Amino acid sequence: MTYKDLEIWFVTGAQLLYGGDAVVAVDAHSTEMVKGLNDSGILPIKVVYKGTANSSKEISEIMRAANGDTKCAGMITWMHTFSPAKMWIHGLMDYKKPLLHLHTQFNKEIPWSEIDMDFMNLNQSAHGDREFGHITSRLRKPRKVVVGYWKDENTQNKIAAWMRVCAGWADSQDMLIIRFGDNMNNVAVTDGDKVEAEIRLGYHVDNAPIADLVPFVEAVTEAEIDAKIAKYEKVYEFADDCKKGAEKHQSVREAAAQEIGLRRFLEDKGAKAFTTSFNELEGMKQLMGFASQRLMAEGYGFGAEGDWKTAALVRTMWVMGQGLPGGQSFLEDYTLNFDGENSTILQSHMLEINPDITGNKPRIEVHFLGIGDAGVCARLVFQAHKGEGVAATIVDMGNRFRMIVNEVKVEETKALPKLPVACALWKPMPNLEIGAGAWILAGGTHHSSFSFSITTEMLEDYAEIADIEMLIIDKDTTIRQFRQDLRNNEVYYMLNKAFR
Repeated sequence: MTYKDLEIWFVTGAQLLYGGDAVVAVDAHSTEMVKGLNDSGILPIKVVYKGTANSSKEISEIMRAANGDTKCAGMITWMHTFSPAKMWIHGLMDYKKPLLHLHTQFNKEIPWSEIDMDFMNLNQSAHGDREFGHITSRLRKPRKVVVGYWKDENTQNKIAAWMRVCAGWADSQDMLIIRFGDNMNNVAVTDGDKVEAEIRLGYHVDNAPIADLVPFVEAVTEAEIDAKIAKYEKVYEFADDCKKGAEKHQSVREAAAQEIGLRRFLEDKGAKAFTTSFNELEGMKQLMGFASQRLMAEGYGFGAEGDWKTAALVRTMWVMGQGLPGGQSFLEDYTLNFDGENSTILQSHMLEINPDITGNKPRIEVHFLGIGDAGVCARLVFQAHKGEGVAATIVDMGNRFRMIVNEVKVEETKALPKLPVACALWKPMPNLEIGAGAWILAGGTHHSSFSFSITTEMLEDYAEIADIEMLIIDKDTTIRQFRQDLRNNEVYYMLNKAFR
């Protein structure tokens, strides 16, 4: 999936009260604005102007067309003049995609010496947008509101971030997640209601016996493996015992075959994400950790031990972050380091961490993995680079899905000579005591989808579009207020369900 496959529609609200000349001017201004937004170089997705909407019929036609157009990932609305909001009711009730309400004005400043009633009639965004805001609120319509002059970089950056969320949402609406094996026995948080997830989030989860994958791996030729090894040699370091002719090189070749076979299997199924299980390895020579690392770097979502919700979120956050620096990955809370206000959590997993989150050259190593039936496994070993990021998860609370986001600061990791895994060391905001405490109170997973690239606001927008609960843990979080937020949310969702 690329952003070139998508469009964001731009619709301007107006009416015929002020005459034909006003409509012509509104159309000209809108055309210039859309061109300016596209020419800014800031927006990742092309904006397509769909004209002025002057009646309920026109609005409904545009909204229904947007629903049926697979290229349309969302819509920007702007009220150039006063657009009576009853015209928008039926169209908004039909509309199903992300919506951004842009509160702006064609002219930046008031022309003090020239302003007259004709100007006032034409440029009525100041109260036209409030009329539109009322009806979207009355209809309880999820939307993003951006306020600012359309030429300002800050305004354009906000629109650009929302566009990335639209891309992630569009991508998730037909997301097929393949599970090789079930979730880890008796684990609650990685499971959930798959039917409700498809209704609410678009995820479709299919089980695939590992035996179905084995023929794809076995069909990989030696020549294909040789070509893949040659690529590895250009981008990774090799441990001495993993180089050609060394004792563990065969395990690297087996991992390369797994990567090629797994990719072909997912392509054949049309899947965007997958999960593995260390208890589901019949016919495989090792756990697909190395293959998972490689495929995550290409944009496939991944979740360990059957964690399909995390696999989906890893994919969605990758889509949102395309082209942005930093990288994203599946991660797991491993072990704690208590050091007062500088206390941290070591993030890792057995094998499956995306190399995009490191600034150094990953190293291919092969080691025994003493869990389940994993055996001897190849893996990329590295440490995440320093920086600020977000860790996110989606959990099933029984009557709703809850997204939890913790802003974190990734710090430098000390050497781990006896722990040959990829890892990151981070300090949850505002500190370990509050950050970890709030995450636990919210029922968060031990797995998370992590990103250096995207922001908390982008995940807020995603939760708004999906109409799911959102909890944020950041530098301003206190346990007292967080507990109250949990209580308030519980009441809100109970009442919300009762009145729907």
